[in-house]
Parts: sequence; structure tokens; C-alpha cells
Amino acid sequence: MGLVLYHAWKSSASRRVRLFLEEKGLQYESRVIDLAQQQQHSPEYLKINPNGVVPALLHDGKSLYESATICEYLDDVFPDPPLRPSDPYDLALMRNWVRHVDNQIGHLIRFNWRYRIQKRAQNMSDEELQRVIAKIPSKERQQAWLRVARNPYTEEELAESRSSLVALIDAMENMMTKGWLIGGQYSLADIAVVPFVKRISEEIAPEALNPTVHPRVALWWEAVQQRPAYEAARIESFAD
Repeated sequence: MGLVLYHAWKSSASRRVRLFLEEKGLQYESRVIDLAQQQQHSPEYLKINPNGVVPALLHDGKSLYESATICEYLDDVFPDPPLRPSDPYDLALMRNWVRHVDNQIGHLIRFNWRYRIQKRAQNMSDEELQRVIAKIPSKERQQAWLRVARNPYTEEELAESRSSLVALIDAMENMMTKGWLIGGQYSLADIAVVPFVKRISEEIAPEALNPTVHPRVALWWEAVQQRPAYEAARIESFAD
């Protein structure tokens, strides 16, 4: 059966796993989940990922979810080329960095709502909204839907999230060694943050990628986009 990836084109976590797969040169079957139609909450998909989010990976019929877990698993099973540091200390630093990046996802998601879901959610009746929310397995995401439908994020809250995401770029600038984030080598540490930097550079805070402000990150971003795997992974504009 090989590798089957359930993903969405604009999902940050999906983009991470697609980029990792492409860097590995692995062949996989792509199964796109339509998030707008809530396919991630269908009974069929919940059997694969009970959290009701993307991505999920099937390997020989066995399911895995959580993007960082998927990537580390793939690096164990398909070790060439290696995409994690071999030095134990650098490996620990990489894992701490990936966790730090993942902790910023809430700030990124605040900007997601305004493209499609917010208008749709605001126009729902209370009954329609409750039917949608009832399908969502996570209480946290249920509250997020209710929040955006009836009390959208304010400009002050978006500014707070923007500041936190720019701080991520600040941290990257200070971490860079020989052009990459950990140990001077391209790794999951770099791949993990690519979907965030894509959004920051294009729509959230483009000034943060100004070479005069963050010269190391600007060079890093140019190098990342020139890698063949980046194009193959289709990390395209979120706003389109």
C-alpha cells in the first residue's frame, strides 16, 4: 500500500509534511481533504485521525497523525537523506524548536478565519452553527468556531498575534549558523517553520523579511525557496 497522505493544500501542518516527503524523495498517494466541506470531520476520516484535523499519513495501512511525529517517523523509516541532526544535543534543540513553532499555530490561525470561514460562520443561524460545531471532535476548535462566528478577532488581537509571529522571525535570526537553524545543516527545524514564514512574508508582516531587518532569515528564505522540494510541495499563496 505504501504511503498515503491525507492533507489540505493550505494547511500549515500539511505543507510541513509535504515538504518533508519531497525532501526525502518519497512517492506517496495524495488524498486531498476539503476543509471547507468539513471532510476532516467525516466518520471515514475520523477512523484515520480521531482528532479530525489534517494531515494524516497511512503507511502500509497504519495511520499516524501530528505533523512533527509523522516527519520524525519518516526519518526513522527512510533515513536517507537524513533530515534530523545526528548530534544528540542538536537533535534535542531541533525538537524544542519544533515545539516552539507549533505553539505559535494559534496566532497563525487567527489570520486564517478572515479568508473563508469567518463570513460563512457569521451568516449561519444559531441552529446551523450548532450543527457544524457538533461534528468537531475538539472542544477547543468548537470554541474557535463559536468565537469567530459571533465575536470575530479584533484588530488588537490580530496585532498581538502579528507581534508573536514576528518574534518567531527574531528567534530565527539569532539561531542561524552557516545558513540553517540547527547545527549548520538543513533539517526538520527549517522545514517546520517554512509554512509560517510563507504566511508572514506574504500577508502578515512582510517587513519582517526585509534584509536590513533580518538579513540571515532573508537569505535563509531565499535558499529554501530555491530548493526543488519547495516547488514540488506546492506551498503557494494562502490568500489566493
